[in-house]
Amino acid sequence: MDGFKARLSRSLQFRLSLWLSLVILAMAVPAGVFSFFSAFHEANDLQDDQLRQVAALVLSRDLPPATPNRRATGEMKDEESKVIVQILTPEPAAPATPAARDDEESLRLSYDLPDGMQTVEVDHVPWRLFVQSTASGQRLAVGQQTAVRDEIARDSGLRTVMPFMVLIPVLIALVSAMVRSMLWPIKRLSQEVDRRDDQDMRPLAEQQVPDEIRPLIGSINRLLRRVADNMDTQRRFLADAAHELRSPLTALSLQAENLAATDLSPASKARLLPLRQGLNRSKALLEQLLTLARSQNTGASQLTQLTPVSLQAVLRRVVEDSLPLAQARQIDIGVEADTEITLVAQEVDIVALLRNLLDNAVRYTPPGGNVELRVRTQPGLVSIEVEDSGPGIEAAERERVLDPFYRVLGSDQDGSGLGLSIVKSIVARLNGKLELQHARNIAPYGLKVIIKLPLPQT
Repeated sequence: MDGFKARLSRSLQFRLSLWLSLVILAMAVPAGVFSFFSAFHEANDLQDDQLRQVAALVLSRDLPPATPNRRATGEMKDEESKVIVQILTPEPAAPATPAARDDEESLRLSYDLPDGMQTVEVDHVPWRLFVQSTASGQRLAVGQQTAVRDEIARDSGLRTVMPFMVLIPVLIALVSAMVRSMLWPIKRLSQEVDRRDDQDMRPLAEQQVPDEIRPLIGSINRLLRRVADNMDTQRRFLADAAHELRSPLTALSLQAENLAATDLSPASKARLLPLRQGLNRSKALLEQLLTLARSQNTGASQLTQLTPVSLQAVLRRVVEDSLPLAQARQIDIGVEADTEITLVAQEVDIVALLRNLLDNAVRYTPPGGNVELRVRTQPGLVSIEVEDSGPGIEAAERERVLDPFYRVLGSDQDGSGLGLSIVKSIVARLNGKLELQHARNIAPYGLKVIIKLPLPQT
């Protein structure tokens, strides 16, 4: 019951269907009852008229007032449904014996019955009788059992009500289907919102929604615009801050390089080394911040800069840039690629995508390990796989590592936690799909990153 109440309070479709169904029932049930009793009384009136007609036929043709026996009529399907015709006498007729009932069916009727239509109980059985006096002074009675008449009348009433009984559930089902169909644009709109990426702030379409829902859609669109403006402000701040910090960090790096070239004592050189490493990490962080800000920018101006990009050329460039670090860590990089593949995108996005994937794989693979990079084409899309022999990422952490600045606990590698976040943003911009999984079923599990990007329509 609690579930029913909760659904009634939450679901507009359920509420409309329920109330419309109740209205249909409230109108159909009285109509059905009225039709049933109307048909019932009409059938009884018709049977009363039949008794009058039988009496008129007997009197007008001067027929013998006797009930036809079985020899004359043959076997009847329902013996109780026959009509009795007899003359009333001052002394009631004796009840018929079983042997005599084959030739005569007489009722013990009182001679004093009034003329006209009436219901009389004979031997505890109700009969409907029509009594009429003849011109010669005789009194004629034509009758039929009330139970038979009521059964016929009930059947007639039920046949009248039967269309109501069939149409009511059909009408309720049609009403539910109509309500569901009318509310389908709202459900379709919710499905469209669910399929959107968290960076997609386009306004919702208002053309194919009911007028009653349009004000709500307008409010949501205004909210989306405010959120988009706020996000753009944050991205501009991030890009401006990173850009402004680049110059002083570059100056500090140059000063550190100049200082390293001077004649310093061993203690001073030992203190200078961590400074230079910290400056290099800060520069790498700023570069990634700028890349992240650019990858999250989905403005129209960015979409107009899409050009054909050779995936193999970008792949060779990225692998060459990663070779020094891989050789220093004695990591073998294997590349497996199909024939020439061309994507329609910004070349800087494809470079950042592959560079971050390969850089992460090389950094988190232990010395002596291997990294495999595969590029395969499938109908309508290209699949990019980067697989390493590192510790991997547990299933519970795979959503979190896509957030900016999040790093798996226990990792001893240098990094900012922005690599996979940048990859996620670029894949979303390219309308692709990103998946993380274990590379192997045994430890060390390794990490396998699968990216599927749509190919341009030819």
